[in-house]
Amino acid sequence: MADTYDLIVLGSGPGGYVAAVRASQLGLKTAIVEREKLGGICLNWGCIPTKALLRTSEINHYLTHASAYGLSAEKTGFDLAAIVDRSRKVAGQLNAGVKGLMKKNKVTVVEGDGLITGTGMLSVTKDGKKTDLAAKHIIIATGARARDLPFAKADGERIWTYRHAMVPKEMPTKLLVIGSGAIGVEFASFYSDMGAEVTIVEMLPRILPVEDEDVSAFVHKALTKQGMKIHVGSGVDSLEVSKSGVKAAIKGAGTEAFSHAIVAIGIVPNSENIGLEALGVKTDRGHIATDGYGRTNVEGLYAIGDVTGPPWLAHKASHEGVVCVEAIAGLKPHPFETWNIPGCTYSRPQVASVGLTEAKAKEEGRKVKVGKFPFIGNGKAIALGEAEGFVKTVFDEATGELLGAHMVGAEVTELIQGYVVARQLETTEAELMETVFPHPTLSEMMHESVLDAYGRVLHM
Repeated sequence: MADTYDLIVLGSGPGGYVAAVRASQLGLKTAIVEREKLGGICLNWGCIPTKALLRTSEINHYLTHASAYGLSAEKTGFDLAAIVDRSRKVAGQLNAGVKGLMKKNKVTVVEGDGLITGTGMLSVTKDGKKTDLAAKHIIIATGARARDLPFAKADGERIWTYRHAMVPKEMPTKLLVIGSGAIGVEFASFYSDMGAEVTIVEMLPRILPVEDEDVSAFVHKALTKQGMKIHVGSGVDSLEVSKSGVKAAIKGAGTEAFSHAIVAIGIVPNSENIGLEALGVKTDRGHIATDGYGRTNVEGLYAIGDVTGPPWLAHKASHEGVVCVEAIAGLKPHPFETWNIPGCTYSRPQVASVGLTEAKAKEEGRKVKVGKFPFIGNGKAIALGEAEGFVKTVFDEATGELLGAHMVGAEVTELIQGYVVARQLETTEAELMETVFPHPTLSEMMHESVLDAYGRVLHM
Protein backbone atom coordinates (compact mmCIF):
# COMPACT_ATOMS: atom_id res chain seq x y z
CA MET A 1 0.00 0.00 0.00
CA ALA A 2 1.30 3.45 -0.93
CA ASP A 3 2.40 5.97 1.70
CA THR A 4 -0.09 8.84 1.45
CA TYR A 5 0.59 12.58 1.63
CA ASP A 6 -1.15 15.84 0.82
CA LEU A 7 1.81 16.89 -1.34
CA ILE A 8 4.83 15.20 -2.90
CA VAL A 9 7.68 17.30 -4.29
CA LEU A 10 9.92 15.63 -6.87
CA GLY A 11 13.32 17.32 -6.62
CA SER A 12 14.92 19.17 -3.70
CA GLY A 13 16.64 22.16 -5.29
CA PRO A 14 15.87 25.74 -4.22
CA GLY A 15 12.41 25.42 -5.76
CA GLY A 16 11.57 22.01 -4.37
CA TYR A 17 12.81 22.31 -0.80
CA VAL A 18 11.34 25.80 -0.36
CA ALA A 19 8.00 24.52 -1.66
CA ALA A 20 8.17 21.67 0.86
CA VAL A 21 8.92 24.04 3.75
CA ARG A 22 6.06 26.37 2.81
CA ALA A 23 3.69 23.42 2.44
CA SER A 24 4.57 22.23 5.92
CA GLN A 25 4.00 25.72 7.31
CA LEU A 26 0.52 25.60 5.80
CA GLY A 27 -0.26 22.28 7.44
CA LEU A 28 0.15 19.98 4.43
CA LYS A 29 1.60 16.54 5.04
CA THR A 30 4.57 16.65 2.69
CA ALA A 31 7.20 14.33 1.23
CA ILE A 32 10.17 15.31 -0.91
CA VAL A 33 11.91 12.93 -3.31
CA GLU A 34 15.60 13.37 -4.21
CA ARG A 35 17.92 11.06 -6.14
CA GLU A 36 21.18 12.82 -5.23
CA LYS A 37 21.70 15.43 -2.52
CA LEU A 38 19.22 17.74 -0.81
CA GLY A 39 19.61 21.25 -2.15
CA GLY A 40 19.86 20.19 -5.77
CA ILE A 41 22.33 21.50 -8.33
CA CYS A 42 22.29 25.09 -7.06
CA LEU A 43 23.40 24.32 -3.55
CA ASN A 44 25.67 21.36 -4.30
CA TRP A 45 27.05 22.05 -7.77
CA GLY A 46 26.02 25.55 -8.80
CA CYS A 47 25.25 28.83 -7.11
CA ILE A 48 26.89 28.27 -3.74
CA PRO A 49 30.12 26.32 -4.44
CA THR A 50 30.92 28.53 -7.45
CA LYS A 51 30.70 31.60 -5.22
CA ALA A 52 33.14 29.94 -2.83
CA LEU A 53 35.56 29.44 -5.72
CA LEU A 54 35.08 33.01 -6.92
CA ARG A 55 35.78 34.31 -3.42
CA THR A 56 39.10 32.45 -3.53
CA SER A 57 40.02 33.96 -6.90
CA GLU A 58 38.99 37.41 -5.66
CA ILE A 59 41.34 37.12 -2.68
CA ASN A 60 44.07 35.82 -4.96
CA HIS A 61 43.59 38.88 -7.16
CA TYR A 62 43.98 41.17 -4.15
CA LEU A 63 47.07 39.29 -2.97
CA THR A 64 48.74 39.68 -6.35
CA HIS A 65 47.84 43.38 -6.38
CA ALA A 66 48.63 44.07 -2.72
CA SER A 67 50.98 46.92 -3.58
CA ALA A 68 48.01 48.97 -4.84
CA TYR A 69 46.85 49.11 -1.20
CA GLY A 70 50.26 49.86 0.30
CA LEU A 71 50.78 46.22 1.29
CA SER A 72 53.32 43.58 0.35
CA ALA A 73 52.60 39.91 -0.23
CA GLU A 74 55.58 37.86 -1.33
CA LYS A 75 55.70 34.32 -2.70
CA THR A 76 51.95 34.01 -3.05
CA GLY A 77 50.59 30.71 -4.30
CA PHE A 78 47.72 28.31 -3.94
CA ASP A 79 46.79 24.71 -3.22
CA LEU A 80 44.21 23.61 -5.78
CA ALA A 81 43.04 20.66 -3.70
CA ALA A 82 42.49 22.93 -0.70
CA ILE A 83 40.55 25.42 -2.84
CA VAL A 84 38.23 22.69 -4.09
CA ASP A 85 37.93 21.22 -0.60
CA ARG A 86 36.81 24.58 0.82
CA SER A 87 34.18 24.91 -1.90
CA ARG A 88 32.87 21.40 -1.24
CA LYS A 89 32.75 22.03 2.51
CA VAL A 90 30.67 25.17 1.95
CA ALA A 91 28.24 23.12 -0.15
CA GLY A 92 28.27 20.35 2.46
CA GLN A 93 27.43 22.77 5.24
CA LEU A 94 24.40 24.06 3.37
CA ASN A 95 23.32 20.56 2.39
CA ALA A 96 23.26 19.73 6.09
CA GLY A 97 21.24 22.90 6.63
CA VAL A 98 18.56 21.74 4.19
CA LYS A 99 18.43 18.38 5.97
CA GLY A 100 17.83 20.31 9.18
CA LEU A 101 15.04 22.32 7.57
CA MET A 102 13.30 19.15 6.41
CA LYS A 103 13.48 17.66 9.89
CA LYS A 104 12.35 20.87 11.58
CA ASN A 105 9.35 21.15 9.27
CA LYS A 106 8.47 17.44 9.48
CA VAL A 107 8.94 16.89 5.74
CA THR A 108 9.52 13.23 4.88
CA VAL A 109 12.62 12.77 2.71
CA VAL A 110 12.53 9.82 0.31
CA GLU A 111 15.80 9.04 -1.47
CA GLY A 112 15.86 7.57 -4.97
CA ASP A 113 14.67 8.04 -8.54
CA GLY A 114 11.09 9.23 -8.77
CA LEU A 115 8.64 8.16 -11.46
CA ILE A 116 5.07 9.46 -11.75
CA THR A 117 3.05 6.32 -12.40
CA GLY A 118 -0.44 7.82 -12.62
CA THR A 119 -2.64 10.61 -11.31
CA GLY A 120 -1.50 11.27 -7.76
CA MET A 121 0.88 8.30 -7.79
CA LEU A 122 4.68 8.25 -7.66
CA SER A 123 7.17 5.42 -7.18
CA VAL A 124 10.69 5.86 -5.86
CA THR A 125 13.45 3.37 -6.66
CA LYS A 126 16.77 3.07 -4.85
CA ASP A 127 19.17 0.14 -4.92
CA GLY A 128 16.51 -2.01 -6.56
CA LYS A 129 13.93 -1.33 -3.86
CA LYS A 130 10.71 0.44 -4.84
CA THR A 131 8.55 2.62 -2.59
CA ASP A 132 5.07 3.75 -3.68
CA LEU A 133 3.79 7.17 -2.69
CA ALA A 134 0.41 8.81 -3.21
CA ALA A 135 -0.77 12.41 -2.96
CA LYS A 136 -3.53 14.65 -4.26
CA HIS A 137 -0.87 17.10 -5.41
CA ILE A 138 2.56 16.47 -6.98
CA ILE A 139 5.06 19.24 -7.76
CA ILE A 140 7.79 18.53 -10.31
CA ALA A 141 10.98 20.42 -9.42
CA THR A 142 13.56 18.33 -11.25
CA GLY A 143 15.63 21.24 -12.60
CA ALA A 144 17.97 21.05 -15.57
CA ARG A 145 21.43 19.92 -16.60
CA ALA A 146 24.24 21.27 -18.79
CA ARG A 147 23.83 21.01 -22.54
CA ASP A 148 26.59 19.08 -24.34
CA LEU A 149 28.18 20.02 -27.63
CA PRO A 150 26.71 17.55 -30.14
CA PHE A 151 30.15 16.76 -31.57
CA ALA A 152 32.16 16.70 -28.33
CA LYS A 153 30.49 15.50 -25.15
CA ALA A 154 32.06 16.42 -21.82
CA ASP A 155 34.43 13.73 -20.53
CA GLY A 156 35.46 15.31 -17.23
CA GLU A 157 39.10 15.18 -18.28
CA ARG A 158 39.66 17.71 -21.06
CA ILE A 159 36.11 18.82 -21.86
CA TRP A 160 34.21 20.05 -18.82
CA THR A 161 30.72 21.14 -17.86
CA TYR A 162 30.23 23.46 -14.88
CA ARG A 163 30.20 20.40 -12.64
CA HIS A 164 33.66 19.27 -13.71
CA ALA A 165 34.98 22.84 -13.57
CA MET A 166 34.14 23.04 -9.86
CA VAL A 167 36.29 20.06 -8.91
CA PRO A 168 39.31 20.28 -11.25
CA LYS A 169 42.01 17.65 -10.88
CA GLU A 170 44.52 20.12 -12.26
CA MET A 171 44.63 23.83 -12.96
CA PRO A 172 44.17 24.63 -16.66
CA THR A 173 47.08 26.45 -18.23
CA LYS A 174 45.16 27.52 -21.32
CA LEU A 175 41.38 27.38 -21.05
CA LEU A 176 38.68 27.63 -23.71
CA VAL A 177 35.25 28.73 -22.47
CA ILE A 178 32.46 28.06 -24.96
CA GLY A 179 29.52 30.31 -24.18
CA SER A 180 29.45 33.67 -22.42
CA GLY A 181 26.33 33.63 -20.31
CA ALA A 182 26.63 34.00 -16.54
CA ILE A 183 28.11 30.51 -16.03
CA GLY A 184 30.71 30.85 -18.78
CA VAL A 185 31.83 34.31 -17.71
CA GLU A 186 32.02 33.34 -14.03
CA PHE A 187 34.31 30.37 -14.74
CA ALA A 188 36.36 32.46 -17.16
CA SER A 189 36.81 35.02 -14.39
CA PHE A 190 37.75 32.43 -11.77
CA TYR A 191 40.35 30.62 -13.85
CA SER A 192 41.81 33.84 -15.26
CA ASP A 193 42.30 35.26 -11.77
CA MET A 194 43.96 31.98 -10.77
CA GLY A 195 46.50 32.37 -13.58
CA ALA A 196 45.07 30.49 -16.54
CA GLU A 197 45.17 31.94 -20.05
CA VAL A 198 41.50 32.20 -21.00
CA THR A 199 39.69 32.45 -24.34
CA ILE A 200 35.91 32.95 -24.57
CA VAL A 201 33.93 32.04 -27.69
CA GLU A 202 30.38 33.35 -28.09
CA MET A 203 28.04 32.62 -31.00
CA LEU A 204 26.02 35.83 -30.54
CA PRO A 205 27.33 39.34 -31.36
CA ARG A 206 28.23 40.15 -27.75
CA ILE A 207 29.09 38.48 -24.45
CA LEU A 208 26.47 38.35 -21.68
CA PRO A 209 23.88 38.71 -24.45
CA VAL A 210 20.85 39.04 -22.14
CA GLU A 211 22.33 42.10 -20.44
CA ASP A 212 22.07 45.74 -21.50
CA GLU A 213 24.38 46.48 -24.43
CA ASP A 214 26.36 49.05 -22.42
CA VAL A 215 27.01 46.44 -19.73
CA SER A 216 28.09 43.81 -22.27
CA ALA A 217 30.49 46.25 -23.92
CA PHE A 218 31.98 47.26 -20.57
CA VAL A 219 32.54 43.66 -19.44
CA HIS A 220 34.06 42.74 -22.81
CA LYS A 221 36.55 45.58 -22.45
CA ALA A 222 37.28 44.76 -18.79
CA LEU A 223 37.91 41.05 -19.44
CA THR A 224 40.10 41.85 -22.42
CA LYS A 225 42.10 44.26 -20.25
CA GLN A 226 42.57 41.40 -17.76
CA GLY A 227 44.20 39.36 -20.54
CA MET A 228 41.34 37.25 -21.88
CA LYS A 229 40.77 36.70 -25.59
CA ILE A 230 37.14 37.02 -26.67
CA HIS A 231 35.61 35.92 -29.97
CA VAL A 232 32.01 37.06 -30.54
CA GLY A 233 29.82 36.21 -33.50
CA SER A 234 31.86 33.04 -33.59
CA GLY A 235 31.66 29.40 -32.55
CA VAL A 236 33.57 26.17 -32.21
CA ASP A 237 33.26 23.97 -35.28
CA SER A 238 35.15 21.01 -33.81
CA LEU A 239 37.09 19.87 -30.76
CA GLU A 240 39.85 17.31 -31.13
CA VAL A 241 40.65 15.73 -27.77
CA SER A 242 43.98 14.16 -26.80
CA LYS A 243 45.60 13.13 -23.54
CA SER A 244 47.40 16.47 -23.35
CA GLY A 245 44.55 18.82 -24.28
CA VAL A 246 42.08 19.88 -26.96
CA LYS A 247 42.42 21.49 -30.37
CA ALA A 248 39.55 23.79 -31.23
CA ALA A 249 38.56 24.99 -34.67
CA ILE A 250 37.21 28.45 -33.87
CA LYS A 251 35.09 30.09 -36.53
CA GLY A 252 36.93 33.10 -37.91
CA ALA A 253 40.02 32.54 -35.77
CA GLY A 254 41.51 29.26 -36.98
CA THR A 255 42.66 26.27 -34.95
CA GLU A 256 44.14 26.71 -31.47
CA ALA A 257 45.33 24.32 -28.78
CA PHE A 258 44.09 24.46 -25.18
CA SER A 259 44.72 22.40 -22.08
CA HIS A 260 40.98 22.25 -21.24
CA ALA A 261 37.60 23.44 -22.48
CA ILE A 262 34.46 24.36 -20.54
CA VAL A 263 31.13 24.00 -22.34
CA ALA A 264 28.59 26.56 -21.10
CA ILE A 265 26.08 26.74 -23.95
CA GLY A 266 22.85 26.39 -22.03
CA ILE A 267 20.78 23.78 -20.25
CA VAL A 268 18.47 20.84 -20.91
CA PRO A 269 15.38 20.40 -18.69
CA ASN A 270 15.16 17.21 -16.64
CA SER A 271 11.69 16.34 -17.87
CA GLU A 272 12.30 12.95 -19.45
CA ASN A 273 12.01 9.55 -17.75
CA ILE A 274 9.76 10.80 -14.94
CA GLY A 275 6.43 9.63 -16.40
CA LEU A 276 5.19 12.78 -18.13
CA GLU A 277 4.62 11.22 -21.53
CA ALA A 278 2.11 8.65 -20.29
CA LEU A 279 0.07 11.35 -18.58
CA GLY A 280 0.06 13.62 -21.63
CA VAL A 281 1.79 16.52 -19.88
CA LYS A 282 2.25 19.46 -22.23
CA THR A 283 5.86 20.52 -22.83
CA ASP A 284 7.69 23.00 -25.04
CA ARG A 285 11.15 21.83 -26.14
CA GLY A 286 11.31 19.74 -23.00
CA HIS A 287 10.17 22.48 -20.63
CA ILE A 288 6.92 21.79 -18.80
CA ALA A 289 4.17 24.28 -19.66
CA THR A 290 2.54 25.89 -16.60
CA ASP A 291 0.29 28.78 -15.67
CA GLY A 292 1.07 31.48 -13.11
CA TYR A 293 0.44 29.05 -10.26
CA GLY A 294 2.64 26.20 -11.48
CA ARG A 295 -0.32 24.16 -12.73
CA THR A 296 0.23 21.87 -15.72
CA ASN A 297 -2.50 20.68 -18.06
CA VAL A 298 -2.92 17.58 -15.86
CA GLU A 299 -5.09 17.92 -12.76
CA GLY A 300 -3.09 17.71 -9.52
CA LEU A 301 0.28 17.97 -11.28
CA TYR A 302 2.44 21.09 -10.98
CA ALA A 303 5.93 22.18 -12.04
CA ILE A 304 8.34 24.88 -10.87
CA GLY A 305 11.92 26.03 -11.46
CA ASP A 306 14.33 25.34 -14.31
CA VAL A 307 12.25 22.48 -15.69
CA THR A 308 9.56 25.03 -16.65
CA GLY A 309 11.83 27.37 -18.61
CA PRO A 310 13.65 30.69 -18.27
CA PRO A 311 14.85 32.55 -16.41
CA TRP A 312 16.89 29.65 -15.03
CA LEU A 313 17.54 31.15 -11.60
CA ALA A 314 17.38 29.72 -8.10
CA HIS A 315 15.44 32.64 -6.65
CA LYS A 316 12.88 32.36 -9.43
CA ALA A 317 12.37 28.68 -8.56
CA SER A 318 11.96 29.42 -4.85
CA HIS A 319 9.37 32.11 -5.45
CA GLU A 320 7.50 29.88 -7.90
CA GLY A 321 7.45 27.16 -5.25
CA VAL A 322 5.87 29.45 -2.66
CA VAL A 323 3.21 30.71 -5.10
CA CYS A 324 2.41 27.17 -6.22
CA VAL A 325 2.00 25.79 -2.69
CA GLU A 326 -0.04 28.76 -1.48
CA ALA A 327 -2.39 28.26 -4.43
CA ILE A 328 -2.68 24.55 -3.58
CA ALA A 329 -3.53 25.52 0.01
CA GLY A 330 -6.23 27.94 -1.19
CA LEU A 331 -4.55 31.19 -0.14
CA LYS A 332 -5.07 33.04 -3.47
CA PRO A 333 -1.50 34.35 -4.00
CA HIS A 334 -0.64 36.67 -6.88
CA PRO A 335 0.21 34.59 -9.96
CA PHE A 336 3.91 34.23 -10.60
CA GLU A 337 5.40 36.65 -13.12
CA THR A 338 8.95 37.13 -14.38
CA TRP A 339 8.90 40.91 -14.83
CA ASN A 340 10.83 41.70 -11.66
CA ILE A 341 13.37 38.91 -11.26
CA PRO A 342 16.95 40.18 -10.87
CA GLY A 343 19.88 38.50 -12.57
CA CYS A 344 23.42 38.42 -11.18
CA THR A 345 26.80 37.42 -12.58
CA TYR A 346 29.56 37.06 -9.99
CA SER A 347 32.53 37.65 -12.25
CA ARG A 348 35.14 40.39 -11.88
CA PRO A 349 33.58 42.87 -12.50
CA GLN A 350 30.20 41.80 -11.16
CA VAL A 351 27.03 42.33 -13.19
CA ALA A 352 23.47 42.76 -11.93
CA SER A 353 20.24 43.80 -13.59
CA VAL A 354 16.46 43.84 -13.35
CA GLY A 355 13.71 44.76 -15.76
CA LEU A 356 14.00 46.04 -19.30
CA THR A 357 17.21 46.98 -21.06
CA GLU A 358 17.25 50.33 -22.83
CA ALA A 359 16.97 48.59 -26.21
CA LYS A 360 14.07 46.37 -25.09
CA ALA A 361 12.16 49.35 -23.68
CA LYS A 362 12.51 51.16 -27.01
CA GLU A 363 11.47 48.03 -28.91
CA GLU A 364 8.25 48.08 -26.88
CA GLY A 365 7.62 51.61 -28.11
CA ARG A 366 8.46 53.35 -24.85
CA LYS A 367 9.92 56.84 -24.75
CA VAL A 368 12.62 56.61 -22.13
CA LYS A 369 14.81 58.69 -19.89
CA VAL A 370 18.16 57.07 -19.18
CA GLY A 371 20.54 57.89 -16.34
CA LYS A 372 24.09 56.68 -15.88
CA PHE A 373 26.65 57.20 -13.14
CA PRO A 374 30.24 55.87 -13.09
CA PHE A 375 32.05 54.28 -10.17
CA ILE A 376 34.86 56.81 -10.60
CA GLY A 377 32.48 59.50 -9.32
CA ASN A 378 31.81 57.65 -6.05
CA GLY A 379 34.03 58.20 -3.00
CA LYS A 380 33.49 54.73 -1.51
CA ALA A 381 34.38 53.05 -4.81
CA ILE A 382 37.61 55.05 -5.06
CA ALA A 383 38.50 54.26 -1.43
CA LEU A 384 37.94 50.56 -2.11
CA GLY A 385 40.18 50.69 -5.14
CA GLU A 386 37.20 49.61 -7.26
CA ALA A 387 36.62 52.65 -9.44
CA GLU A 388 35.60 50.82 -12.62
CA GLY A 389 31.95 50.32 -13.48
CA PHE A 390 28.66 52.16 -13.69
CA VAL A 391 24.98 52.17 -12.72
CA LYS A 392 22.36 52.70 -15.42
CA THR A 393 18.64 53.33 -14.93
CA VAL A 394 15.86 53.38 -17.52
CA PHE A 395 12.62 55.27 -16.87
CA ASP A 396 9.39 55.72 -18.78
CA GLU A 397 9.38 59.37 -19.86
CA ALA A 398 5.64 59.81 -19.48
CA THR A 399 5.04 58.14 -16.11
CA GLY A 400 8.40 58.02 -14.34
CA GLU A 401 8.12 54.23 -14.00
CA LEU A 402 11.44 52.53 -13.35
CA LEU A 403 11.58 50.19 -16.33
CA GLY A 404 15.00 48.68 -15.67
CA ALA A 405 18.30 48.98 -13.85
CA HIS A 406 21.70 47.69 -14.97
CA MET A 407 24.94 47.66 -13.01
CA VAL A 408 28.51 46.56 -13.50
CA GLY A 409 31.27 46.83 -10.91
CA ALA A 410 32.16 45.86 -7.35
CA GLU A 411 29.33 44.48 -5.18
CA VAL A 412 26.54 45.30 -7.62
CA THR A 413 24.99 41.89 -6.95
CA GLU A 414 24.23 43.20 -3.44
CA LEU A 415 23.04 46.62 -4.64
CA ILE A 416 20.51 45.49 -7.26
CA GLN A 417 17.89 44.52 -4.69
CA GLY A 418 17.28 48.21 -3.97
CA TYR A 419 15.91 48.64 -7.47
CA VAL A 420 14.01 45.34 -7.28
CA VAL A 421 12.15 46.59 -4.19
CA ALA A 422 11.54 49.95 -5.88
CA ARG A 423 9.96 48.24 -8.89
CA GLN A 424 7.88 45.93 -6.70
CA LEU A 425 6.49 48.96 -4.88
CA GLU A 426 5.86 50.73 -8.23
CA THR A 427 8.17 53.53 -7.20
CA THR A 428 8.71 56.38 -9.65
CA GLU A 429 11.68 58.69 -10.14
CA ALA A 430 10.14 61.17 -7.67
CA GLU A 431 10.32 58.81 -4.68
CA LEU A 432 13.81 57.63 -5.62
CA MET A 433 15.14 61.17 -5.92
CA GLU A 434 13.67 62.08 -2.54
CA THR A 435 15.18 59.02 -0.83
CA VAL A 436 18.24 59.69 1.36
CA PHE A 437 21.15 57.36 0.60
CA PRO A 438 23.88 56.96 3.25
CA HIS A 439 27.36 58.37 2.66
CA PRO A 440 29.89 57.05 1.90
CA THR A 441 28.38 54.01 0.22
CA LEU A 442 28.31 52.47 -3.23
CA SER A 443 24.52 52.83 -3.11
CA GLU A 444 24.87 56.57 -3.66
CA MET A 445 25.54 55.76 -7.31
CA MET A 446 22.01 54.38 -7.55
CA HIS A 447 20.67 57.77 -6.46
CA GLU A 448 22.96 59.65 -8.81
CA SER A 449 21.92 57.50 -11.77
CA VAL A 450 18.28 58.38 -11.13
CA LEU A 451 19.17 62.06 -10.82
CA ASP A 452 21.15 61.87 -14.07
CA ALA A 453 18.12 60.57 -15.96
CA TYR A 454 16.35 63.82 -15.12
CA GLY A 455 19.25 66.23 -15.55
CA ARG A 456 19.91 66.63 -11.82
CA VAL A 457 23.11 64.63 -11.26
CA LEU A 458 25.20 66.17 -8.46
CA HIS A 459 28.64 64.58 -8.56
CA MET A 460 29.50 64.49 -12.23
